[in-house]
Amino acid sequence: MDTSWKHTTVLLNEAVDALLSNPDATYIDATFGRGGHSRLILSRLSPQGRLVAFDKDPDAIAEAQRLGDARLSIRHEGFRHLQELPAAGAAGVLMDLGVSSPQIDNPARGFSFRFDGPLDMRMDTTRGESVAEWLAHAEVQQIAEVIRDYGEERFALPVAKAIVARRQERGPISTTAELAQLVAGAVKTREPGQDPATRTFQALRIFINAELEELQQALEASLHVLQPGGRLVVISFHSLEDRIVKQFIAKHAREEYDRRAPFAPPKAMKLQALDRIRPSEAEVAANPRSRSAIMRVAERTAA
Repeated sequence: MDTSWKHTTVLLNEAVDALLSNPDATYIDATFGRGGHSRLILSRLSPQGRLVAFDKDPDAIAEAQRLGDARLSIRHEGFRHLQELPAAGAAGVLMDLGVSSPQIDNPARGFSFRFDGPLDMRMDTTRGESVAEWLAHAEVQQIAEVIRDYGEERFALPVAKAIVARRQERGPISTTAELAQLVAGAVKTREPGQDPATRTFQALRIFINAELEELQQALEASLHVLQPGGRLVVISFHSLEDRIVKQFIAKHAREEYDRRAPFAPPKAMKLQALDRIRPSEAEVAANPRSRSAIMRVAERTAA
């Protein structure tokens, strides 16, 4: 891995402060990334404390192994696998949903329209279809639905038609520059300061990695692994993610009544919403990529 691609962890101290309550307990970093949160967590754990981390990215796994800390165990898999951990075994679960800067800034990963590289976008480069491979066979309507639903792009259909027309005329798109140029020709207007390809690239990345589906599975699994009083801390970077997190916490932060049994006692709430935190002005000035971050904090109840 080229370490010249630096990553600045967003809401570093705020997240770890919200997460940790007992230095002897077990915590979960569900998205290790480049280890910013994990390093700070480990620095605050006692010799008895433990940290379990997850990541799909082989580069992230290598970074975790370089730490050489016996208290850390790293799993090369997505965070939906939280459900495989022991019930009520964790005092806190942290999910940082952002794409790491080394992933964005490395042209070989194909995440960014700012650099020309292979059109890949897989978090885990060892398995699954790349974006280029999917676009080589997907139909217009499939592509349009993905770009509309995951990118909230109002020109989704023109973009999809342009991709398929290009494929039929000259063969499949294989690079990020080709796709960005094609999208720019199909997107007629865009918000000031935003590249025309922004929403399409976001949509394809989310889709190819099944990010929203995995987030929903991981949130449900967090209820399984968190012990009473344990904290759930989630940092999201766009409205689709934050909406899922917000609705999940709200759903489990109220008593549930069974309409079929109106006189039965309600099911007790499973979470208590605690906080919603945005980066400070100083953090945004130092790291512009943090500007869209929202951190939500909830606590597992005894139910």
